[in-house]
Amino acid sequence: MPRPERTAAILVAAGRGLRAGAGGPKQYREIGGQTVIFRAMEAFCRHPDVFAVQPVVNPDDAAIFNEAVAGLRHQPPTNGGVTRQASVHAGLEALAAEKPDIVLIHDAARPFVTSAVISRAIDAAGRTGAAVPAIPVTDTIKQVGDTGNVEATPERARLRIAQTPQAFRFDVILDAHRRAARDGRSDFTDDAALAEWAGLTVATFEGDPANMKLTTPEDFAREEARLAAQLGDIRTGTGYDVHAFGDGDHLMLCGVRVPHVRGFLAHSDGDVGLHALVDAILGALADGDIGSHFPPSDPQWKGAASDKFLKYAVDRVAARGGRIANLEVTMICERPKIGPLRDTMRARIAEITGLNISRVAVKATTSERLGFTGREEGIAATASATIRLPWNDKGWGE
Repeated sequence: MPRPERTAAILVAAGRGLRAGAGGPKQYREIGGQTVIFRAMEAFCRHPDVFAVQPVVNPDDAAIFNEAVAGLRHQPPTNGGVTRQASVHAGLEALAAEKPDIVLIHDAARPFVTSAVISRAIDAAGRTGAAVPAIPVTDTIKQVGDTGNVEATPERARLRIAQTPQAFRFDVILDAHRRAARDGRSDFTDDAALAEWAGLTVATFEGDPANMKLTTPEDFAREEARLAAQLGDIRTGTGYDVHAFGDGDHLMLCGVRVPHVRGFLAHSDGDVGLHALVDAILGALADGDIGSHFPPSDPQWKGAASDKFLKYAVDRVAARGGRIANLEVTMICERPKIGPLRDTMRARIAEITGLNISRVAVKATTSERLGFTGREEGIAATASATIRLPWNDKGWGE
């Protein structure tokens, strides 16, 4: 029985993206709440038939790359070259020791590639040896001369827009890149053109109109609006939690260890701020409450750090294809004073959730010495969460 073909992917991310305007290399900017490069890589990293993802990056971008793709599995990044062609060649050489049968070469500036397109690419490379995703041209194309006058109108039915990932038998495209390097050819704009030069027949397979390349500021604005329109189910949830004081020398508040003369009486670490946020997110999802997901009767949650609970709630939103738009928590206590710790708490919540700190609010108030918080017997917290989910006929995002 023949062994399954081994497929690797190269993510080309060494460009500077100057046409996209100010804000640094476009692959590291955010779109729809995630970096462009994370979106471009994620589909390959999670595809069951791709065993290795090889990033090719600018050597100046090592730190920002690691931050932008945190949580994704990939090969150690290799440095790119002056041109896209040189960067792809570097990625191929970096993968040579892994001996893949098929390689998919994808631009980091195409963040909307789907698992279905990747599967079609793998299948096409296995059948033909060299193939590119292509979509029909819908506009009439004009060939224009140096004077700006129309010289010809190509037959639209024969024209296609080439996309990535472009798919090849690994040994064949590596040999083609090595030949081009030896011959001093560095002017190919994509790998299919290089393959054609090397004498290969390049097939096409069905692409995806949504798999567009982000090039200009207008591209970013348009796609941001498209993503926002897809998340039209806007929901708000609220949460509340309270814990009494007991023996101890610190409190966990919004993920921050705060020295105090008392501790919390709680099954977990007693972080009322994070617990209230978890309930708010679950409430917006109509997905129970913190007690139903992490019952206090379960010994595995004894003394557990509450950042795990909050990350779990965030992942529940992501699993439904949604995004968190805003988180707000209000601490109700006489002491400790929250004001000096406010930004530290905001930063910690942002870190746990992956949100920009501008989407996290931490507030505080007292109960004017009334009730159990006024008597300093414990702390309470209220929270709200605004999330956006894809809208469907059921009325809920799933």
